[in-house]
Amino acid sequence: QVQLVESGGGLVQAGGSLRLSCAASTRTFSSYCMGWLRQAPGKGREFVAALSRSGDITHYADSVKGRFTISRDNAKNTVSLQMNSLKPEDTADYYCAAVETVEVPTTPGAYTTWGQGTEVTVSS
Repeated sequence: QVQLVESGGGLVQAGGSLRLSCAASTRTFSSYCMGWLRQAPGKGREFVAALSRSGDITHYADSVKGRFTISRDNAKNTVSLQMNSLKPEDTADYYCAAVETVEVPTTPGAYTTWGQGTEVTVSS
């Protein structure tokens, strides 16, 4: 079992940067693929980024490629999302999620454990 807590959300101007962090409470963090997903107001949750158990393989939604970077530190039980060149359409609640799979999921429904979310607002 794993518990996830996100932090780092806030209000930023378009073109700015923000770094989200997720702290995992588990004895087997390296057994989980980790992902970041988001939900904009009035919309469903969508995939943003994910990486493999070792961090060697990463996947990104087309909308964030070249702007966002996902990474993990298995020694510290953390996963991060570096967000650069932020746009107003990036405004959403961002969630850290985990699943014990070998393949890296790119759909929200594949993840079995979710954090509470952290709000990101990008102003024009």
